[in-house]
Amino acid sequence: MKNVILILCILSFTLNAQTISESDRSQILRALENQRAAWNDGDIEKFMDGYWKSDSLRFIGKRGVQYGWKETLENYKKGYPTKEAMGKLSFEVISLEGIGNETAFMIGKWKLDYNDKPSVEGHFSLLYKKINGKWLIIADHSS
Repeated sequence: MKNVILILCILSFTLNAQTISESDRSQILRALENQRAAWNDGDIEKFMDGYWKSDSLRFIGKRGVQYGWKETLENYKKGYPTKEAMGKLSFEVISLEGIGNETAFMIGKWKLDYNDKPSVEGHFSLLYKKINGKWLIIADHSS
């Protein structure tokens, strides 16, 4: 049932997708690149700059739905306690669509490479909102 709801949500976003301006597209992709660079520098707090600093931030992962910027930060710190544990992050953006004037939906792949163990990879969907002139993730579903 959860998969059906997720598919319906994605379809509704796709059917209502609008062209996003090149300026907004560049800003969102730059924000994602800044997150990748911060992660690879071992700086989880700077990585979190790409997220909406609010108790309403939603993160959906293997433990279900988590709420709040602070809880998301703590979960990242717990899951990745050292720079070595963080690995090297890379992203592949599959699609980026506008939803209205100040909201965008991204689908992509993530990958963590390690020196001493096999890589880990998965997919993500990110809901961005332009808040005070800055594109921020307001919902993250990563698996």
